[in-house]
Amino acid sequence: MVKITNKKISFKISKSLRKYLIDYGREQKMPLAYLDLGRFNNSIPLYDKKNKDTLWATVFYPQDDMLHIYEALKKTYAILKANGDLSVMKHLFIDRIDLCVYGNSKPYRVRIVNKVNDNFDYFYIKNADASRIYGLELEHLLSPNSMNFYTDGDTLIEEHIVGIPGDMFIEQYLGDKNLNKIRLAKEFVKFNERCFVRLLGDMHSSNYVVAITPDFEEVEYRIRAIDFDQQSYEGKKLVYMPQYFVQNNPIIKIGIDTLTPETVKQYQKEERSMIASRLRSSRYRIKELGDAVRRDEISTPKNIDQLKHELSDHYSHKEFLRCTNMGAIVRTSLRVLLKDR
Repeated sequence: MVKITNKKISFKISKSLRKYLIDYGREQKMPLAYLDLGRFNNSIPLYDKKNKDTLWATVFYPQDDMLHIYEALKKTYAILKANGDLSVMKHLFIDRIDLCVYGNSKPYRVRIVNKVNDNFDYFYIKNADASRIYGLELEHLLSPNSMNFYTDGDTLIEEHIVGIPGDMFIEQYLGDKNLNKIRLAKEFVKFNERCFVRLLGDMHSSNYVVAITPDFEEVEYRIRAIDFDQQSYEGKKLVYMPQYFVQNNPIIKIGIDTLTPETVKQYQKEERSMIASRLRSSRYRIKELGDAVRRDEISTPKNIDQLKHELSDHYSHKEFLRCTNMGAIVRTSLRVLLKDR
């Protein structure tokens, strides 16, 4: 089992990454910056429906500043959701702004409500970290999930990812008599493979959500990462394999009880084939992203050296040993995937 004890270093957006973001429309001028939301003058802890501390705090602003911030947030939401069409703002109001003080990027979560029907949505404003941006973009290109986000200088704007938090799913849904254990176990195997191939770490149950989609006879499950701060940073190979986090053990047990080793290998091959297909269809964009990350610093020399040796042993590929940075390790992992097709 693995556990991350040291807080990850935050990395600024480099010139090479900034160029990539501009070229592919990820860099947009926003009505406000991350630092603007730091002008609150009061806050209270946020509790859930069971009166449990969520570790988020609702923040409040001086009256003269609040109107400006709320209007800017509505414009930001219009850019995120409607390509800047301000007509969508007509019936919207900002209901709440929450701050997560324990997260690496210290994100703000904005709850926005349609006053006509009380329907609500969330979006996030974060201190931009290069590791997270690489993680978001790799998720967009190599997974079945589209990721909607923008950067503006040192500010990162992210769309909310819908789903049941993994820890809540394990606590409240695993005992459901209608749970399709085989489909859930299959999805976890595929999720584990996606994370390992593209080196997304720290996927314990608090860092992903489970989306449940009814099928005409059954239900489908999709496990989606929501925390990308640990994209190719740590040195231990096992950090990139969700199966080794103790928080995920209840789902692992379901897999052990319902899947055979042969079936697990089949699902792993299926997922790797899908990743390879996405890699080929986005090869030019992936190459430009790879060129950016290979010129970037997103880890420490110690972590780089440890991971390249562990992956070289895992795959029996000496090509990993020639890597001098995390970008090269990710690129080599993807090349190994294509060679095995």
